[in-house]
Amino acid sequence: MKTRSFTFRLFLRLLPVLGLAAAMPWLLAYWMDRGWVVATVSTALLLALMWWTLRRATAPIRSLLRALAGITSSYRDGEYNFGVHWRGNDELAQLVKAHAELGDVLREQRQSLVQRELLLDTMVQNTPVAMLLLADGGDGVQRVAFSNLAARKLLHGGWKLEGKRMHELLENMPVELRNAIARGGDSLFAVREEGGDEDDEQVYHLSRRSFHLNGRPHELLLLRLLTAELRRQEVQTWKKVIRVISHELNNSLAPIASLAHSGAELVRRGRNDRLEDIFATVEERARHLEGFIRGYARFAKLPQPQLQTIGWAAFLGGLQQQIPFRMAPPAEDLHSRIDPAQFSQALLNLLKNAHEASADNGIDADDAVEVRLARLPHWLRIEVLDRGSGMNEAVLQNALMPFYSTKRNGTGLGLALTREIVEAHDGRISLQNRNDGGLCVTILLPAA
Repeated sequence: MKTRSFTFRLFLRLLPVLGLAAAMPWLLAYWMDRGWVVATVSTALLLALMWWTLRRATAPIRSLLRALAGITSSYRDGEYNFGVHWRGNDELAQLVKAHAELGDVLREQRQSLVQRELLLDTMVQNTPVAMLLLADGGDGVQRVAFSNLAARKLLHGGWKLEGKRMHELLENMPVELRNAIARGGDSLFAVREEGGDEDDEQVYHLSRRSFHLNGRPHELLLLRLLTAELRRQEVQTWKKVIRVISHELNNSLAPIASLAHSGAELVRRGRNDRLEDIFATVEERARHLEGFIRGYARFAKLPQPQLQTIGWAAFLGGLQQQIPFRMAPPAEDLHSRIDPAQFSQALLNLLKNAHEASADNGIDADDAVEVRLARLPHWLRIEVLDRGSGMNEAVLQNALMPFYSTKRNGTGLGLALTREIVEAHDGRISLQNRNDGGLCVTILLPAA
């Protein structure tokens, strides 16, 4: 279709008017003698004719603009199923086409948004995690703005929670949940039914996040039941413990039984010259087994730390007498409140591991193992560094777990016991590979 601009078509509409404007004064001059009368009548007639012509010429445009304004109002209301047809192939046709393409894009985006909202709502409503969105009702009282099915079943017998005051809901909740919410922050707590035993105990994890939505403060509470998951992990842990203990017992009892049989045969034959070696080996395996059992008992019965104020310079100096390591002398005023016996055991475990790792890498452990201390805001950082081969990602993720060991005769309790001791002191422990080779074990303790 040939394109004609709107300006050109309007010019064609006004061209006869322009011709009449040129001829009308001459025509009126035949009937009127006065020039001002001719000019006045000609001007009035031409203005009226031009007004009529422009209205006729712009009538479709005004209709189009009204239609586009109505469709824009529909877009604002979320309706995208309207369209406009325009005959011709001018600038206005391009405007109508662009408007139609905009409607198609908005309609597709709206459909995609509806689908995503439906998917999100389905996921939120069917998740086993109870979700509560709390908002300030304007009177300083938190009200429930949103709740999913799990929250309704857990907290309100399946009934709707929206609009309820949070403090009224808390009155009917278990005291453990009320205390967890009152404490603030994330927490792990157990709820036991009245008259029930430990097997009836339900373990929950509460997490909460605060944010602003539409300029108003909101708080999201997530309540997750962990009982089944913890019991599965407990069963897996027990299976692993049983495997480790069975393996260690077999490694000790099998040679003891074999040596006892060999000793009995030697006695029966009257050959007593090898009995001393047999008894020495039996004693060595029995003491190894005794140490193994003692390690498990110590891990299972770790007492509460007896905190004392210690100076790190003297404390680490005492450890250097037991196992060598390099260290820049700490400041004399550097103190912490720790259990000296437990923390000595924790650091000795780390230092022995560092010595073994450095020695396995063919490096003199006495020079390779280093301890560093540094003050941080609210924390004291202790680093134990070695020059071993480091750990791969799988080992790093599991090294602090009980019963996990990569050593042939390891029990997997050394690092786990160290972690228990550090966390009993409200501290943190982490492991990282060093950029220039080796491992760095970092302990963070609260500043004294």
